[in-house]
Amino acid sequence: MKVLIVEDESMAAKRLARLLEKNEPEIEILAKLDSVKRAVNWLKENPQPDLLFFDIQLADGLSFEILEQVEVSSPIIFTTAFDEYAIQAFKVNSIDYLLKPIDPEDLENAIGKFEARFKTNAPEPKQAGVDMMLIQQAMQMLTKQYKERFVVKIGEHIHTIPTADTAYFFSQEKATYLQTKEKHRYILDYTMEQVEQLVDPQKFFRINRKYLVSLEAVKDIITYSNSRLRLILMNTDETDAIVSRDKVQDFKKWLDR
Repeated sequence: MKVLIVEDESMAAKRLARLLEKNEPEIEILAKLDSVKRAVNWLKENPQPDLLFFDIQLADGLSFEILEQVEVSSPIIFTTAFDEYAIQAFKVNSIDYLLKPIDPEDLENAIGKFEARFKTNAPEPKQAGVDMMLIQQAMQMLTKQYKERFVVKIGEHIHTIPTADTAYFFSQEKATYLQTKEKHRYILDYTMEQVEQLVDPQKFFRINRKYLVSLEAVKDIITYSNSRLRLILMNTDETDAIVSRDKVQDFKKWLDR
């Protein structure tokens, strides 16, 4: 099996190569490339490998940009530190993904999946190919610009509050509020559902219907009744910042990125 690795972290590329060679002794690593530009040039000048490993975020852009600049007919396995919610946009027949740091067992499963689908001796070998529509969707998700500030009205004056200064958002009596890290509170012209879509999910988590909290605002986490968690938030006396039971596992994963 001939493999091309596109990864801008030297140590990660070497580790992946070692894992591949341990998993598949007959594997041949054709090259380890560290940028979109070098990958495009290599693919233009060389025959297609049997399998490609692309890190999503490279020093000079997203590896999806390679697919826009050169035709790729080989199956691809993406390696990424991004959360699974974004990866689902492009997990299709010809594409799989591995979350970093790569687990040897996950790599073995991915190789097995590739062999089952694309090897010529498979019962019904599939044609490799990239669905560019799904790739475009993934690029939009991964490069999405989140809201940097909120406009608030204070009496007759209008101010802007940086999202980075926000400790949490909460709803009360059908209104939505922004609470800053300095304990200032402002009403917003958004619903909680709208705010949740506007802010970076890497930095804010919807713990229940009332609260959308910033990671930086969480001072302490206490086990609570019925398998829930209670959060102690900065600069507030609120006692009902409870992570609902159905969100506890996702919340723990969010903390443990």
